[in-house]
Amino acid sequence: MRSSRCLLLVVLTVFTLGCAGMTQQQQRTLSGGAIGAAGGAAITAIAGGNAAVGATLGGAAGALTGFFLGEQEKQKTYHQKKRRIR
Repeated sequence: MRSSRCLLLVVLTVFTLGCAGMTQQQQRTLSGGAIGAAGGAAITAIAGGNAAVGATLGGAAGALTGFFLGEQEKQKTYHQKKRRIR
């Protein structure tokens, strides 16, 4: 029951905040955090652990992954534009 509440909270937060007006990197960070939190809560609930701890750790890991993937995409786009100018 507790894990379903946590998952519901994450889903409602994502839908409430939305991603309009955010950069792609911010969108990736938010999406990664939400997906990580949901996955972490689900996995720890299945394993019999504390879903809140799983959601926290999963959300942090997902947000970091989303941030770094967004940064990588930004660098890739920058270098592609730089090559076109030459």
